[in-house]
Amino acid sequence: MKIAFVGKGGSGKTTLSSLFIRHLATTGAPVVAVDADINQHLGAALGLDDAEAAALPAMGDRLPLIKDYLRGTNPRIASAQTMIKTTPPGEGSRLLRVRENNPVYDACARPVELDGGAVRLMVTGPFTEADLGVSCYHSKTGAVELCLNHLVDGRDEYVVVDMTAGSDSFASGMFTRFDITFLVAEPTRKGVSVYRQYKEYARDFGVTLKVVGNKVQGEDDLDFLRSEVGDDLLVTVGHSDWVRAMEKGRPPRFDRLEDTNRHALELLRTAADTTYELRDWENYTRQMVHFHLRNARSWGNERTGADLAAQVDPGFVLGERETERERQRDSESESDNGRVTSPAPA
Repeated sequence: MKIAFVGKGGSGKTTLSSLFIRHLATTGAPVVAVDADINQHLGAALGLDDAEAAALPAMGDRLPLIKDYLRGTNPRIASAQTMIKTTPPGEGSRLLRVRENNPVYDACARPVELDGGAVRLMVTGPFTEADLGVSCYHSKTGAVELCLNHLVDGRDEYVVVDMTAGSDSFASGMFTRFDITFLVAEPTRKGVSVYRQYKEYARDFGVTLKVVGNKVQGEDDLDFLRSEVGDDLLVTVGHSDWVRAMEKGRPPRFDRLEDTNRHALELLRTAADTTYELRDWENYTRQMVHFHLRNARSWGNERTGADLAAQVDPGFVLGERETERERQRDSESESDNGRVTSPAPA
């Protein structure tokens, strides 16, 4: 399942996404966690100290490697240099899977040990002074979007992305790459303003959106959220001594999280798991192509000097069956070269 956490700055989305990641890890579920926020705090929220967080490899700095790997032998892509953040996979492209080992994970992901399990953590990298005046943050998150475009995840596998604050993700098609989006909202007018933007933008693309009310202190706060977001309100979260200790860098064991907040995390997982039955890989692929063609026309063709519409493989549909065909091709190729190896774990 591909899951996004969004919300305005200070809403608590990074804290809640880290709690959800911890919750999944305690159950032994395979998890890839991605920090796609311009303010890189997910590593710290998962317990890394400042030095460990700063040492995480930035996906944005490894974009050439990512492109070269994902391109594979796709004949429609002339070179890795002509790939942009929306380039869709096609016949011959390499796909990513949650449980496997591959060069992208080797270069960009690091294991983070949590109570009861471990997750792979990937980060876009911070927006630095060197970027000022010469690039925008979408050049960083483009690496995340490209990986999501080539990712095939199955039931009980999780990719959790802490998105950049506000409605900035609508500058690309990345907001359509998720099975469910959890919007973290405080019970204030500013707190629900991002919800209104997301709801409006996402309506035409069938984005599954649920609101998590945060910092809710009583019935008045709850009534406010219900009146503002209606049935999209999934659950609310209040004060947490566990979170306060975590923010001080002294988190207790995760099994000491308050029962009410643990129940809230269970509801989030149930909501995410339910969306698996709603998956439509053909529509998912159509949306991918839609945003790629739009980006190609607006800036991609001019920047790369190529007709990026030609990268679209009209007969290709991303999905779990396609992953099995790719594994079979890899196995046959290795056999032809006299090197028979076991396929990557499912």
